Amino acid sequence: MKKLILTISTVGLVFLSCQKNLVTGKRSLNFIPDSEMLPMSFSEYDQFLSQHPPLSDADDRVQLVRRVGTRIQKAVENFYKEKNASKELESYKWAFNVVDENTINAWCMPGGKVVVYTGLLPVTQDEQSLAVVMGHEIAHAIAKHGAQRMSASMVAQFGTSLLSTGMSQNPTLTKQIFAQSIGVVSGLGMLKYSRGHETEADEMGLIFAAMAGYEPEAAIAFWQRMAASGGQKPPEILSTHPSDETRINNLKAFMPKAKQYYKPQ
Repeated sequence: MKKLILTISTVGLVFLSCQKNLVTGKRSLNFIPDSEMLPMSFSEYDQFLSQHPPLSDADDRVQLVRRVGTRIQKAVENFYKEKNASKELESYKWAFNVVDENTINAWCMPGGKVVVYTGLLPVTQDEQSLAVVMGHEIAHAIAKHGAQRMSASMVAQFGTSLLSTGMSQNPTLTKQIFAQSIGVVSGLGMLKYSRGHETEADEMGLIFAAMAGYEPEAAIAFWQRMAASGGQKPPEILSTHPSDETRINNLKAFMPKAKQYYKPQ
């Protein structure tokens, strides 16, 4: 009987934790609520900025990144409002910062915390392409990919029946799993899982850029430049992404849907 109750409880937890992505329609498991995930994210973001001081607000590159980021943020918020799902974003604390490092990379932590590296900007070249990148990175946060990865790791570590107990009684391990889940620590065991998220983020990011008034076709030329910029060793931003050919073919397949949302500004 005890085993049966445990099984029913586990099935119920899985059912309740199966969430639908409002953009792609895909369902995924996420056991980690924003109330647990976002405080860790905000703390990690603040720690990163303390070690990598961002450029000043007066810098033209910062103003560019914040202009693009704010447009995408508002487009996403409007979309969720139309879907009567604004509550899903109510705990977000958006921030857009630029760090002066010659790295071709950008990322968005859970809760809307974005960093763009100056090394990315010569490759994006223009605002349209920057929107493609930022849309992609913001998509990871909106889709809660970090929480999904953390859920998989936590279940593997603690099991569904002991998940909440495990998080509260093992804060150090929980923090380590969080770091692995959002990419602070690379985990080869999650590589295939991450590539699935990257493809979903490509689709969502293209749509988010289009919603914000940016031409989605810019994505094709940008990712071609990204592929060329890496030589034999891909740039960091591509390290867990699909192959160049696969990505570009996927983007072309996503393009008709993205253009349905495109309204030039």
